[in-house]
Amino acid sequence: MNHDDLADLRYAKSLLENPGLAARISNAVGTPIEKGLSMLPEGANDLIITTTRKALETALDFAISTLDEQPQQSANWLHKTFAGVSGAAGGAFGLPALAIELPVSTTIILRSIADIARSEGENIKLAETRLACLEVFALGGPARNDDAVESGYFTVRAALAKSLAEAARYMATNATAQKTAPPLVQLLSKIAARFGIPVTQKALAQSLPVVGAAGGALINTLFMDHFQNMSRGHFIVRRLERVYGEDAVRRMYLSV
Repeated sequence: MNHDDLADLRYAKSLLENPGLAARISNAVGTPIEKGLSMLPEGANDLIITTTRKALETALDFAISTLDEQPQQSANWLHKTFAGVSGAAGGAFGLPALAIELPVSTTIILRSIADIARSEGENIKLAETRLACLEVFALGGPARNDDAVESGYFTVRAALAKSLAEAARYMATNATAQKTAPPLVQLLSKIAARFGIPVTQKALAQSLPVVGAAGGALINTLFMDHFQNMSRGHFIVRRLERVYGEDAVRRMYLSV
């Protein structure tokens, strides 16, 4: 691996293995989010699970239909601005606004992820690439039944590999893909188990009475920045895999 590519791989690893969303939100609102789950009102967990699933279904619809229109260069700050605007509603109205705001912000994040994918040489018209964009949402945090070892980047990819391959085959062979198709339902379930962790952190922060609209915009901007980082790292690794092969990149990733 040449010097520049090795530097890119180190950068990707620094993004993927140090997400730190909870710590960044905690610093922004002055409350330790990791210890604040008891502050959520009754029924909040059910709302978050349902809303997370709906948001991913909305993102999947978008991935199936329109992601081939992305520009060549990623416009990270533009997407952060849009995310901040949608987050202001979440901050102003708290947890009840999550069901409306999260599908919007998730779609905006997906557009940014697709921008980043194209900037790293991905063909966004391919079903595999569109699903790789959705895969980024699984990189936001470990699933609830994971242990510390299970949260690594390549372990997450391995856990999703079979479902991603089956979903890609389905999308490639069906002119009109349906989000209720079993391969897509199974994939969304696996991604939702992980995406729900940062969503819970975000929802908790935005439900605090001190946050308000301005704080909600900041939290959504941090949320967007988090997934932009995960996306950049993910698609750098995929770019290097196209050059050096998956096994070689994985071995180098683990050693740098």
